[in-house]
Amino acid sequence: MFSNNDIAEYYDTTQNHYEKWWDLKKHHSLHYGIWDEKARSFGEALENTNLQLLQAAGITASDVVLDAGCGVGGAALFVNRTAGARVTGISLSDKQVEQANAIAAEKGVSEKVQFKTMDFTSTSFPDESFDVVWACESVCHASEKADFIRESYRLLRKGGRLVLFDFFLTERGVEDRNRWIDKWKRTWAVPDFVTKEYFMDKVRESGFSTVENRDYTPNIRKSARRMLYGSMLGVIFSEGYALLHPNVSRFARDHYKCGYYQYRALRQDLWRYQLIKAVK
Repeated sequence: MFSNNDIAEYYDTTQNHYEKWWDLKKHHSLHYGIWDEKARSFGEALENTNLQLLQAAGITASDVVLDAGCGVGGAALFVNRTAGARVTGISLSDKQVEQANAIAAEKGVSEKVQFKTMDFTSTSFPDESFDVVWACESVCHASEKADFIRESYRLLRKGGRLVLFDFFLTERGVEDRNRWIDKWKRTWAVPDFVTKEYFMDKVRESGFSTVENRDYTPNIRKSARRMLYGSMLGVIFSEGYALLHPNVSRFARDHYKCGYYQYRALRQDLWRYQLIKAVK
């Protein structure tokens, strides 16, 4: 099981990998890109992921949005730029929050886009503070997914929307005889993945009136392959660096392997990439 400190350590010590292989400094996005007829480049695919969530949530300029697991702020900045909404992003990583606030200041949007260090399963915000809770590939880091769902319900106003993209186990993934999922989890500081059915049941149990899902797995396969290629290219560099720097962090040491594990698991249909929307 990974603690909040472990998860923050993961992002702090692997950020340079995202900068090198995921073009983080340019796109400010750590998530998979969604490829379709409109996305002709990696950058467009990354932005398309944000666009799909924005459209699913129906975000407008009057909305107040919580980005739960904000990374370095790319999604929050996109929501503000595209829809004009106010956005607060939260992360367990002080490093990410500092960088995200610096980017917002550089773009002159700090009055409408702000970032704080906080646990999205137990925030300090008052009840009914937001119109939308947004989470892109972050809920997998919650040890208890129901804690995130209950907190989202508390934070949303009546009619508010919870929207997220994440990785969900299939029936085959629950079995996973080769343990590809377990190996992948360890490289990403993920306590556990759950099935879509389990997660949606917890959403309904928490009181949400409408729960929908859409499968985007075919649209992220190209991103999964990109991660695989990054893994292959990173072998020599990562192993060589570890030999010269024996005190390298545990996550940075094996991070390159995640690309291989997630791709093997995807090829065997052990997980799917789902958008889930719920209305309070």
